[in-house]
Amino acid sequence: MDAAVSLFRSLGDPTRLAILTRLAEGEARVVDLTRLLDLPQSTVSSHLACLRDCRLVDYRTQGRQSFYSLTRPELVALLRSAERLLAETGEAVALCPVHGVSAAAS
Repeated sequence: MDAAVSLFRSLGDPTRLAILTRLAEGEARVVDLTRLLDLPQSTVSSHLACLRDCRLVDYRTQGRQSFYSLTRPELVALLRSAERLLAETGEAVALCPVHGVSAAAS
């Protein structure tokens, strides 16, 4: 269970989830991600380091640039499954008294 908890915790951050969603479309450089997310380079790099530590992303260098990509194609399927699940249960998830939107606001 600890590994699954760690995996879902790494997916639970909005910025990391946005990075993974973008990388599901293909490789990206840090500069591409900073522009997309409108975040400082240091913030994006920190999130990429976390995702690398979890072995969800990796990078290759080309000259002075690093291109990040997903390490496992199953991650794309997991993200798509989550989208379908949220489409079906989104209201229930958002209204969950423990973990939903209203709980996060308090």
